[in-house]
Amino acid sequence: MPHKFYHGKTGIVYNVTKSSVGVIINKQVGNRYIEKRVNLRVEHVKHSKCRLEFLNRVKANAAAKAAAKAKGEHINVKRQPLQPRTAHYVSSKNNAPITVAPIPYEALV
Repeated sequence: MPHKFYHGKTGIVYNVTKSSVGVIINKQVGNRYIEKRVNLRVEHVKHSKCRLEFLNRVKANAAAKAAAKAKGEHINVKRQPLQPRTAHYVSSKNNAPITVAPIPYEALV
């Protein structure tokens, strides 16, 4: 396999020419990462969308802060981890309990 094959990763553009861009990509080789400089045509490069969610969240937080400041109250704009689901009862009226047992091993030779 050639040493400059398609990586499919996010890289950093370090050089721009009229028809291509130079991209720095970190490639894992064994237990280390090697910095590779790959020249790609512009048609094969697209912007990374990983920062787009962050920028949208910053705009939404700024709007929420401005609205809260106008009302004169405090707002928490920190992201919260997914909380446990609330407790609930499971009815066994039309849902009879099922005994679960392991399936015996069969040698299919």
